[in-house]
Amino acid sequence: MKPKIYVTRVLPGDSFRTLFEKYDVELNESDLAPDEKTLIEKIRDKDGLLCLLTDKITKSVIDAGGRLKIIANYAVGYDNIDVDYATQKGIMVTNTPGVLTDATAELTWALILGCARRITEGDRFTREGKFIGWSPTLFLGYELKGKTLGIIGAGRIGTKVGMIANGFEMKIIYCDKKRNTMLEEKLGANKVELHALLQDADFVTIHVPLTKETYHLIGKKELGLMKPTCVLVNTSRGAVIDEHALVGALKEHRIAYAGLDVYEFEPKISPELISLDNVILLPHIGSATFRARIAMADIAIKNLETGLRGKIPPNLVNPEVLRYLKQ
Repeated sequence: MKPKIYVTRVLPGDSFRTLFEKYDVELNESDLAPDEKTLIEKIRDKDGLLCLLTDKITKSVIDAGGRLKIIANYAVGYDNIDVDYATQKGIMVTNTPGVLTDATAELTWALILGCARRITEGDRFTREGKFIGWSPTLFLGYELKGKTLGIIGAGRIGTKVGMIANGFEMKIIYCDKKRNTMLEEKLGANKVELHALLQDADFVTIHVPLTKETYHLIGKKELGLMKPTCVLVNTSRGAVIDEHALVGALKEHRIAYAGLDVYEFEPKISPELISLDNVILLPHIGSATFRARIAMADIAIKNLETGLRGKIPPNLVNPEVLRYLKQ
């Protein structure tokens, strides 16, 4: 008998195609995330689950998966999974770190540059036939050289963003629980508290996971600390920013611009946010390169297969599960 797995979306790459040769695979071929009722129905007789960050793996879903050995998440973050409950049930949970670092860092810079030079505004203006000639005051923006970049969360992605900033000759400050000696020694970055970063930075970029501590990390108070010329970029998780407070800050021009790849109530986006010109909105494409997405699939599937064999997957996020592991 081949192990049974449920895969919540079609993935790119050869590893995904060979999955069907090795296992009894049930696949959700829709681009829409299965709801909780569907997940509960599909998971009952499965040994493994390969899911996305848009799939909410709740206690009810986990309870329905009485045979589950592993939940392999196709993402770095895993706030979509009740990891603590999965651990208690002896279910391994894995993620796909590392391979999307460059892609997400590069998209972060696309947003920084897009906001600083008002790229999307200029594109719309030109397409609408409003460009009638060069003007000294047309779409004035901000240069990066000599400005201060504030990095909230100096992990893999935040570090890469900082390394790229060096090419623009920017000053770097960062906020993190731990010291980042690479940023400090190679780039002369300074570790500061959050309030100081928000007050001093010309550009603020967020790279933290969504946890109880980081939920609404940036709210009305924090936005009020920023310069009116500040650009805020978020490619981490939407709920790290209080979206309602952000709309107010952008509407009242208490900050200059925002570049967002993630949203608090994703995939829903505030209609007020959509109506604003001083924000760039992307459809959660931080890791959307051919290389990164295929590599993510390779890692997720390797994690899945290792767990199904009863071995410890290379990217286990809940090592405490080893105490509860099903024999």
